[in-house]
This record gives sequence, C-alpha cells and structure tokens, in this order.
Amino acid sequence: MGTAIQEELQENLRGMNWAGKKLVYCETVDSTNTKAKELAELGYPSGTLVTAEQQKAGRGRSGRGWESPPGTGIFMTLLLRPAIRPDSASMLTLVAALAAVRGVRDITQADVQIKWPNDLVLNGKKICGILTELSVQEGMIRYLVVGIGINVHNESFPEEIRSTASSLFLECGRHFHRAEIIGKLLKNFENDYEIFCRTEDLSGLRDEYHAFLVNRGRSVRVLDPRAPYEGKALGITEKGELIVDVQGQKRLVSSGEVSVRGIYGYV
Repeated sequence: MGTAIQEELQENLRGMNWAGKKLVYCETVDSTNTKAKELAELGYPSGTLVTAEQQKAGRGRSGRGWESPPGTGIFMTLLLRPAIRPDSASMLTLVAALAAVRGVRDITQADVQIKWPNDLVLNGKKICGILTELSVQEGMIRYLVVGIGINVHNESFPEEIRSTASSLFLECGRHFHRAEIIGKLLKNFENDYEIFCRTEDLSGLRDEYHAFLVNRGRSVRVLDPRAPYEGKALGITEKGELIVDVQGQKRLVSSGEVSVRGIYGYV
C-alpha cells in the first residue's frame, strides 16, 4: 500500500520546480511538522515534502490535537529556507491557505473558503488546518515548516467536534485522490510563494485571498484578551492583518481567535 501511494504522489509531483522534489513518505509519524524539523536539522533542502498516512500527535493552533486516523486525510509538511525577515514568516500561513483552497477547489469543484487567517471551511465546517513553525538564529530564519492537514475521507468525527469539523467526503458525498490534491496545492504554492518572496508581503496575493475569504463583509467577534469586541470584517492588509470595522473605526487584528457569525466557533 505504501509503495503505491508513494508512486501516486511522485506522479502528481512531476513538473514541480522545487516543491516536493525531495519526498519523504512515512506510514506513521508523531506529526509531519516534527519530522520535517528533524530533517531540517539534518540539512535537508528547501522544498522537501514530508507526508504520512497517519499522525499520532498531529497538532493545530494553540497546541490543539488534529484528528489523524490512517488513510483518511492529507498530512503533509513543506520545509522551506526562505531569505525573508522572521517577522514576515507568519504571512506564509496565509499564502499556504490560498494555495490550499485553490488546490482543493480545483479537484473537488466544491465552494471551499478561507476563514481568516488559515482555516479552510466548507458548508460552515472546518476541513483543513495549517500550522507554520520556524527556527530563528541571530535574527535570521534557519528554516520554516508549513504543515497542512486536510480531512478527505473521514466518515465521522468525535462528538466534541462533530458540529464544527467535517471532511470532503461528508460534504461532497464522494472520495477524491489525495495525491491529486497535494499536487495541485503545491503547484499553486510554488507560484504564490515566489510572488510573496518578491515583496515579503501579501500585496500581490491579497485580491485573490479576498475572493475566498468567508469573513469578508460578515460580522465577527474578536476575542481580544483585553476586551472582546464585535464588528464587520472588511478584508486583510498587505501584512495579513484582518481589518475590522467597529462602529466606523477600523481596527487591525494580527493575532488571537476570531469568531465569525454563521461559521463554526461563533458564540
């Protein structure tokens, strides 16, 4: 089974310029991000792709677990060694979300959207999460890993997340080739990454990101630890901050949880 999956992945990675040129496939890992960081320390090149059939300790934002049963999802991490400032690195999470939403839509034809900054949602439920981690030394990025988890074949979820999480199978009613989604996603990422690196901001990608942003024009609740507030999301800045109109005044949200009316997580 593993050999067949590797061959399918290799076939779908043909034509890439650099992403996935080095492929590391694992049947089981703690997490693909952890494995990619280990490989980075061993000197593996930028563009190395780590994929796995199962993660035993997959993680999402704020250290939350990510459901990773074998054979059901896409568990992948791309290793990068970008020549950018460390304070620009967080924007790559949005770049990855844009590449992922287009890759999934290309294969499924489903109306997948982005919930700022980096979750993919379909019919109001989360189907994909992205986690970016980096290593910095003396003010420079040594390496950066972008982990992407997509629920593809899952037929059910634990009760505690059933109302907020779903899969492509549950929402579309059919199965998809995971390798095809990975191939489309990485092709998009190669292009978007090069656009981003030229400016180190999202100026060249913002309009396209807006086209898929489910928050745009909707009421949001910003869970600011100082004082939560509500407003209307207008879009993002060139730095990836969410612009929120609060009674005629614009506020910029750069971190923290944002709940969106009508989308999972709104209270």
